[in-house]
Parts: sequence; C-alpha cells; structure tokens
Amino acid sequence: MNLGTILWIATVVLGAFFLWIGFKVSHKASASFADYSIAGGSLPLFLIFFTEFANIMGVGNFVGHAAKGYANGLPWLFFILGEQGSKIIFALVFAGFAGRYTYSTFIEMIDDLVVKDKVTRVIGAILACSIMIAWTGGQAKGFGTIFQVITGANPVPIVFLFTAIYIVYTTLGGYYSLVWMDFVLGLMVIVFGGMFYFEAFKIVNFSFAEIGARLTAMGRPEMWSLSGANYGVALTNFVTGCVGILAAQMYWQSCFAAKDSKTARNGLLASGTIAIIFVMLTAIVGMIIYTVNPNLTGEQPMPWFMMNMVPTIVAVGIFLCIMAAGMSSADSNLNSATVLMTNDIIAVFKPDLTDKEMIFIVRVLTVIVGIIAAVVSIYSPSILDLFSRAYSMAGGGLVPLLVVGLLWKERPEDPFQPGKRNSKVTPWGARVGMITGAVLSQINSLGTYKILIALAVSAILIIVVSMMTRNSDSASTAA
Repeated sequence: MNLGTILWIATVVLGAFFLWIGFKVSHKASASFADYSIAGGSLPLFLIFFTEFANIMGVGNFVGHAAKGYANGLPWLFFILGEQGSKIIFALVFAGFAGRYTYSTFIEMIDDLVVKDKVTRVIGAILACSIMIAWTGGQAKGFGTIFQVITGANPVPIVFLFTAIYIVYTTLGGYYSLVWMDFVLGLMVIVFGGMFYFEAFKIVNFSFAEIGARLTAMGRPEMWSLSGANYGVALTNFVTGCVGILAAQMYWQSCFAAKDSKTARNGLLASGTIAIIFVMLTAIVGMIIYTVNPNLTGEQPMPWFMMNMVPTIVAVGIFLCIMAAGMSSADSNLNSATVLMTNDIIAVFKPDLTDKEMIFIVRVLTVIVGIIAAVVSIYSPSILDLFSRAYSMAGGGLVPLLVVGLLWKERPEDPFQPGKRNSKVTPWGARVGMITGAVLSQINSLGTYKILIALAVSAILIIVVSMMTRNSDSASTAA
C-alpha cells in the first residue's frame, strides 16, 4: 500500500473520530451561548494546556515554518521568537488577568472595561476575525499542499474537504468539542512530533555543527548565521508575531474558559514554552532538508521530506502529527471567528437575542466563515504570508487600544470590574486609533518598520483624540 493511499485512510478514520466526539458533546454545547463559546468558564489545567498546545502547533508551524527555514535559514528564528514567544508574554502579562473573567471574547472585555461603544466593538470584532479566518484557511491550505505533493491530487478539493470536516464537528460541539479533541490531538502532536524530529536530525547525526558545515559547503553559510541578518526585518517580524498573538481571540477565549486565573496563566505558559521549542526545531529541519535537496520551492520541503527521506510508517506518523495540529488550530480559530461575529457584531445590534438564537446564528456562521476561509487560502501565495498580513492588520489596530485602554485608567486606584468602565479612552479615540493602525500596517511604502509606525501612530492618536473628545464623551455618557 503506497503512502498516498495510507494518508487517505488516515484522513477518513480521523475525520470520523472527530465527528463522533462532536456528536457526543453537542448537548453540552447547546445548553447556553457561554457553554458553546467558553465551555461555561469551567475547564481544568490539563484541558487548557492541551487545547493551547494543539492550537499553537498548526499546519503553519510544520509546513510553513519548515519552508521558511528552508528559504531563510537562522534569521527566520526572529519571527518565530515573536510569534511563539508572544504566547509566553501573553501568559505572564495577560492570561491571569483574562482568567478572572468569563467574557465570550476579548473584544467584549475591551468594550466593557475600556470603551463601551458599539461602533468600536464592531470594528474591533472585524479586525480580530481577520486573524481567525487567516488561520482557519491556512490549515486547509497546508493539507492541500501535502496531498498535492504526495498524491498528485488537485489541492483545491482537498482544501474544501478538510474545511468541511472541521466545519461539521465545530458546529456540533462548540468549545466542548474543541477541548476534548485537542486533548487527543495534542497528545498525537507530542508523540508523532518527537518521531518527526528524531528522523530529521538523524540525517545530520544529531549535530547542529554538521548542519552549519553542510550549508557552508553548499555556498550558503549565511543560512547558519545571524550576523548577516537584516535586523530591521528581524525586528519587524518579531513585533508582527507579538501583536498578532495579542490580538488573537482564541488565546483570550481559552483564558475565559479556564476555571480560574492561575489555570489560565499556567496552561498558556507551559504550552507556549514547549511550542517555541517545537517550532524552532521545525525551522531548523527546513535547513536540514535544504542540505539534502536545494531545488525545492514554496511549501514543498515538508511534503518532499515525508515522501523521500523517511520510512512509510514514519511518514504516516508525521502526517498524523500535522493533521492533528492543523485540525486543532482550524477548529479553534473557526469557533473564535464565529463567536466574535455573533457576540460582537450581530448581538450588538440585536441585544434581545436568546441563547438558543445565538447558538443557531453561530452555527450558521461557522459554515459561511469556513467556506470563506477556504476560498481566501486558495488565492494566498503561502500559509505564513496569509498569517503575517492578518497579524499586522489586527495587531496594528487592536493592540494599542488594548494596552492604552488598560494602562490609562480613569480611576488608577480601582481594579477593573465587569460592568464598570475604567479608562480614559473615548469612543472616538478608540475608533480613529484602531482604523489608522490597521490601515498603516498594510502600507508597504512605509518600509520595513511599517508595523512599528502603525503601532506608535495608533497609540498616539488614541490618546490625543481621547483628550480632544473627552468632554463630548462625558456628556453622552451622562445623557
């Protein structure tokens, strides 16, 4: 039996297993919108850890980062430090804070504690959704690439096949479905990921020095050196990764789902620490693949490695690892995007919706958004290009508002409490700052430091415009 046939069998078996879990927990998810979106805010540490770890280790962290390591060498580790290290920053700075509350989304939290403005809330939800949609589509794109290289299949139907699988089980079970599947999937990632790294580093006799020697012999010593890195690009990659994660709903959502703030912090800290090691190793594996075959393009390195460098049983294990990682990331991001849309766009204009109506809406949106994400991924040049653009746009608009809003308090001596706004940021300050930051982050003519410019200008505008509109905001609040 060839590798392609085995991959199809594995896809069918795992897909059926995922659907079974979705059916098993569907009754819990239907109890209330809070149960559907954050599992009632009651999850223990082991489920928070595994759902975070499984979410982090998506297809992009295997297929995408291997390809970037293959093309860029060690300098790509700066982006990984930002993207993955930001989970640790998030855990230390924000997770414990978020774990005190049971909001369905972090946009709802910002609205309740900082702004209390419908327009700001809707704009924020739209920006936050961009990351979730990009991640959802990126997972399907990765599967399409793998099947195209290994089986010769057209990637477009593969993208829609995997999209259909995670649409169905996410629709059925909501967050309950995700966390129990992620528990199983996270275990798979650890076991099969260990197998993958063992086989890859065996090629270079488990020696980092040999990787450098091989690259030097091939005339590419710069790939194993940070001395020739463009530090402006490195800084931009680092910041882009950081702000993208801070604006990602799924990490906030798991904190709200945790039973307490300590559980939220420890779960994310542990998962982020392990993930940063895994992802850096994946990029280095890309460099190892380059030393064997320097003629690959795009996101071919990982599928080529599976086909040509390891025994079939190991290749199947690697595929199961990637499939587990991709499915867990896709379902969480799809759920996060649709919860954002339902909770922070639709419910804002229809506040009298019942829990039953909101659950129906979020399930319908899961189908629609899943299809949109699949279409977007097909036309994106690469998985990580898709992520990076969404990271910068959402992060450039939302992170300054989050940071300024929480630090610039109206009553510095008072802690933040649900239902009580305690920030000097005004609605107009938030609106202008968010939109400006998001737009500037996409203007390439601003050069290498466009994300830094976007963040700085957005923060300044939030403060300045808030100071200018303070009286009108107070008057409208009093009215």
